[in-house]
Amino acid sequence: MQKLIVFNNVTLDGYFAGANGDFSWAHSGNKDAEFDAFVGENASGGGRLLLGRITYQLMASYWPTPNAIKNDPVVAEGMNRVSKVVFSRTLEHASWNNTKLAKGDIASEIRQMKKEPGEGMAILGSGSLVSQLAPEGLIDEYHAVLNPVVLGKGQTMFDGIKEKLNLKLTKTRTFSSGKVFLCYEPVG
Repeated sequence: MQKLIVFNNVTLDGYFAGANGDFSWAHSGNKDAEFDAFVGENASGGGRLLLGRITYQLMASYWPTPNAIKNDPVVAEGMNRVSKVVFSRTLEHASWNNTKLAKGDIASEIRQMKKEPGEGMAILGSGSLVSQLAPEGLIDEYHAVLNPVVLGKGQTMFDGIKEKLNLKLTKTRTFSSGKVFLCYEPVG
């Protein structure tokens, strides 16, 4: 069975996006080649990316561009090559390379996808997916990169979760930029 991970940057005060959806804070600060290599190796979960509409539109507007290819060729190549599924009830088509549009029940579709052969799946951004799938027990690991920044307000990736979600810490890694990787798995 395929594993589903969430891989997101978070602030010290717990936000994965600023109040207006901004996440530029996650890419500012000290350059850290070790961290960049780590993200390149781990963010895709080894296989397919799962995205909500907002994250999909944001990424599709950047990664295929000449600017992305020039500024970050390794990540751009990977993002454009990897298989992607965008979940949306309002999007009419998904034109980014290797992207499938899914309009059905998210939890049912993920249950089916987990049974298929593959290298695993990852959710990047897409707090709406995280908050819908976490209570269903469909997320196997939560990978959070804690960034040394405080926003004061913003969006958490768990908005709307009604019951406590117990997690256990399974891995950590600290980087010279001050970022800390945390890996959690659901308990029970």
